[in-house]
Amino acid sequence: MEKEPLLILTGPTAVGKTALSLALAKLVDGEIISADSMQVYRHMDIGSAKIGPEEREGIPHHMIDILEPWEAFNITMFQARARQYIREIRERGHMPIIVGGTGFYIQSVLYDIDFTKEADDGTYRQELEQLGRERGDAWLHGLLQDVDQASAQVIHPHNRKRVIRALEYYHLTGQKISEHNTIQRQRESRFCSCYFVLNDRRDRIYEKIDRRVDQMMEAGLVEEVKRLLTFGCTKDMVSMQGLGYQQICSYLLGEISLERAIYLIKRDTRHFAKRQLTWFRRERDVTWLEKEQFGHEDEKMLTWMENKMKEKGMAGSL
Repeated sequence: MEKEPLLILTGPTAVGKTALSLALAKLVDGEIISADSMQVYRHMDIGSAKIGPEEREGIPHHMIDILEPWEAFNITMFQARARQYIREIRERGHMPIIVGGTGFYIQSVLYDIDFTKEADDGTYRQELEQLGRERGDAWLHGLLQDVDQASAQVIHPHNRKRVIRALEYYHLTGQKISEHNTIQRQRESRFCSCYFVLNDRRDRIYEKIDRRVDQMMEAGLVEEVKRLLTFGCTKDMVSMQGLGYQQICSYLLGEISLERAIYLIKRDTRHFAKRQLTWFRRERDVTWLEKEQFGHEDEKMLTWMENKMKEKGMAGSL
């Protein structure tokens, strides 16, 4: 059976995926599926660096603004919706393009990872969530270090959802989720895909991160988080664990100064970008796009990407 075509454009935060993804979508008559764990939430535009409707240049975008901030979102939900969007996009005769920096989300679709084998009533997860509220993220992360050091290295202590997910998987199966992910990476994809990872010099990425955070503050990130709190959002919600939201929430609750909050957002986002790159380096069949090699010109990168797609036998799909 002929494999379905699928394009993926990913990379660390602030590297410039958005502009290149729009140009790519125009080139291949594509529609974009966001692989971002925060852009699924309505009312969370500034902190998630969400692309606005007026910025999409007529390109259909999916997996954006589909949930309220108080609703939970997880990998299984992403996988199911992404499969549906891919099917619908292909039925319209267009090219599906997954764009975003959440590597686990991309992997779940590309290799059709099966999440149905774990059966539990949620009791252990609820216990971990309660312990997280009582003892904090660092304590939970310490539990993960004890049982799965490889996962602890790539999951930030503040990403409580993923820390709990890894601990729960170990509890239910007796297997480290890092080992599970390694096995899943060996699965053969049902897609004929081009998996592009956009990258730049680390100092340039960090500089862009700092500048982006400053722009978020100027755009009203504090006011956005205030509004979320008036909606009834709380610091321990999945949505409020996102970079920017967690730190500003701490500021508004009087736990830290605004200066400290801004510093933490920049620092934690830089750490996040580093972990993203670590994840993508472990993935197989990826094609690295080093911006410096193309003089940071999207047009040159686009031409090179087109040639790579043709080499993969995707010319008939373009």
